[in-house]
Amino acid sequence: QVQLAESGGGLVQAGGSLRLSCAASGRTFSNYAMGWFRQAPGKERDIVAAISWNGFNTYYSDSVKDRFTISRDNAKNTVYLQMNNLKPEDTALYYCAARITKAWDLKEYEYDYWGQGTQVTVSS
Repeated sequence: QVQLAESGGGLVQAGGSLRLSCAASGRTFSNYAMGWFRQAPGKERDIVAAISWNGFNTYYSDSVKDRFTISRDNAKNTVYLQMNNLKPEDTALYYCAARITKAWDLKEYEYDYWGQGTQVTVSS
């Protein structure tokens, strides 16, 4: 069993930055691919970024490319999402997710464990 706990969300003005963290329990974190998803009110949950087990392969959705950076520290069992130049349309509940395989996937149902989410609100 893996438990995930997100932190770092909050209220920020457009153009600002936030760094989300996701701390994972368990000794095999380094074997998992990780993803960040987000869900805005009335919308489906969509993938934002993903990272392979060793951090060498990453994915970004078009809407966040060049603004967000996903990274991980396997020694700390933590994955991060650095969010720069935030826009009001980035407002959503952000979730981290773990996939019990080394490669990331774009599909929500491919992820095995989920955190409770952290709210990000960007004001204009």
